[in-house]
Amino acid sequence: MTDQTQAQFVLRPTRIEVYPEALRSNFRAVKKLVAPAKVMASVKANGYGHGLITVGRTLEQEGIDALGVAYVEEAIELRRAGIRTPILVFGGILEEQLELYIQYDIDVTASSVFKLEQIEAAAKKLGKRARVHLKIDTGLERLGVHYYSSQSLFDTALVSTACDVVGVFSHFAAVNPQDLALASLQLERFLESLRYFEQRAKQPFLRHIANSEAVLCFPQSYLDMVRPGLCLYGVYPHAQLRGVVDLKPTLSLKSQVVYFKVVKQGSGVSYGHTWKAPCDTRVITIPIGYGDGYLRALSNRGQVLVRGARYPIVGKICMDQMMVDISPQGEAYNGEEVVLIGQQGSETLRVEDLAAAIETTPHEILVSLNQRIPRVVV
Repeated sequence: MTDQTQAQFVLRPTRIEVYPEALRSNFRAVKKLVAPAKVMASVKANGYGHGLITVGRTLEQEGIDALGVAYVEEAIELRRAGIRTPILVFGGILEEQLELYIQYDIDVTASSVFKLEQIEAAAKKLGKRARVHLKIDTGLERLGVHYYSSQSLFDTALVSTACDVVGVFSHFAAVNPQDLALASLQLERFLESLRYFEQRAKQPFLRHIANSEAVLCFPQSYLDMVRPGLCLYGVYPHAQLRGVVDLKPTLSLKSQVVYFKVVKQGSGVSYGHTWKAPCDTRVITIPIGYGDGYLRALSNRGQVLVRGARYPIVGKICMDQMMVDISPQGEAYNGEEVVLIGQQGSETLRVEDLAAAIETTPHEILVSLNQRIPRVVV
């Protein structure tokens, strides 16, 4: 048995299919929409569940201007995979990490004067220059100096001898397509704080604040670069934004039936018997659960597709399995395909549908899908 045959033989019936061509299409659509602004793709959390390296390589081939991640480990993984595109780590830094940033040519977020001084010291120690993005807090209260006290950070950057300011950025707390008041206020604060630095900076730098929501409904925020995440993966962050550009889903989540039984009327299903059969009905078992990142909150709320029809998940989702009621007349054999995210026949289950069912964001649905599920690039 060859290695390839053996890998196919042991492959789990549950899998994520990743569609790089859809990702390319979405990137092109976003790039066209925001031109001439540059595009930094958010690929954190394992490329929003799609596979960090697959996403990074695909976007680099398409000419992405930059990649954004949450942690330095993600950036190093991209570098070790041979990806040379500029990479910014959005998250906070610790002093002991800084030499890694510089050694791997990774852009650092400088969120305070103290942090910028630490970056400067690390760069001088290595005899190299550090690439930094200054972080301004305009209302999220997470990282960054407050917009109203940002002058000291800018002054420190202006006298730095080992740091190159590549960009200055902020992050929206909310971009509501029906009410852009808060986003407009944050953008105004950001631009006002920038004027001081713009008048004194000796080299050009990139201003960026726009996320996926802003890309789709707030063009005033494009500035020099945008940072889309969700929309690159074919997911609309708000129902009102559907169709602004043509986005294609970039993954499907599929499994197979591994068991079939008839459950008698009144019998409870799964832990705690939170669902009882209203009549004699047919129930199938699917080998995926919250241990794979399919959220337990979808118990008795989620749906799957079997033979092109929607059926409800019943009872508590287990760590490794879930049960589905296919009705008294439904049919499904062991080995039949089950779609949890994606299209089957004329029916489609979108990431947005799962998020709406449990009142969460599509981000949580995608990034919860963990490494126990094999990714298959289609």
